Amino acid sequence: MSHEQPENRLHLPDLRISGFRGIEALSIRRLGRVTLLAGRNGVGKTTVLEAVRVFAARGRYATLSDLLENREEFASAGDDDGDKVHVPDFAALFHGRRPVDQRIAIGPVNGVDQVTIQRVALDDEQLSLVERVLPEAVTEMPVHALKAAYGKAEQIFPLPSGMHKREHFQATRLLQRAFRDSNGPPGIRCESLGPGLLGNHDISRFWRTVALTDHEDATVEALRLVLGGKVDRVAVLGEDRAYRHRGRAIVRRRDQSRPVPLKSLGDGAVRLFGVALALANSRDGFLLIDEAENGIHHSIQSDFWRMLLKTAHANNVQVLATTHSSDCIRGFAQASNEFEEIEGTLSRITRRNGETWAVEYSEKDLRIAAEQGTEVR
Repeated sequence: MSHEQPENRLHLPDLRISGFRGIEALSIRRLGRVTLLAGRNGVGKTTVLEAVRVFAARGRYATLSDLLENREEFASAGDDDGDKVHVPDFAALFHGRRPVDQRIAIGPVNGVDQVTIQRVALDDEQLSLVERVLPEAVTEMPVHALKAAYGKAEQIFPLPSGMHKREHFQATRLLQRAFRDSNGPPGIRCESLGPGLLGNHDISRFWRTVALTDHEDATVEALRLVLGGKVDRVAVLGEDRAYRHRGRAIVRRRDQSRPVPLKSLGDGAVRLFGVALALANSRDGFLLIDEAENGIHHSIQSDFWRMLLKTAHANNVQVLATTHSSDCIRGFAQASNEFEEIEGTLSRITRRNGETWAVEYSEKDLRIAAEQGTEVR
């Protein structure tokens, strides 16, 4: 089966998640070029974004580990000296933290091309590799592993089990590297923006692919949404010893003789600049935005979504964003209603009695919300 992505076709036209974190089962029957996920705090909106990130990475170890580290989910044990040794707590990825009897599955609703993750026992060949790496600890070998599968490709990540010596944890990391470096399926480009503002490191990383291209003009246009026509140019500095910052963005305004730091212009300017940079760096892939309304004034919400819809379409980016702001939803509805050729979809994530489901809004619902300001949160 071919996993090539036809040009301008969505990577995920719909989505099913099962056994992942707080979501036992969830289906979203329609995703668009841009999908906005609404709902109260704690219903699982961010978990949906994390699931899409796992899907895009095809379940690779680095992404799973990064998700756990971002939430500071670690397992620890004491070594011979009584010091703590920390490793990612992979049990936290599974619903109910039960990796023994759970399987994670993320992908299209039809069940094809899903990423699956489950806890498995190592086979004899894999155990022999473990024994070569840990010859002095045969009785304490990690006999279980995580298996991430996509199509016919599988990746195995041995798990530390019953080990209380620092060298055993270190050897397990070597084993994980040995297993996970096997040929896995190619992933899909995916960038994530959290609720906070983009840091200088990511600004510098994104800017390297944007500078002196047409995308640079798009970042200037994004800033003009909040600063008007006064913005002339943007630059990102390299190593700035005077300020001890790398990737410091500066803005040249027509009404000022000297450039000013981007961060001096307010959170809205930084947020819009970050979204424009991320869109340019997500070409043919995913862009995930958590709490999209952060830093964006209610008066420019519709302008923000127009920019995002048009750029996502032009760059063949599939965007999933979350919000719990009614202003953000109205702005999205107004912008989506203006583009017949660009599909914007809205789903409200709801949780009750441990169950999670999506309430999906039709194009008619969005049109009514845009025209009458109907509450769809």
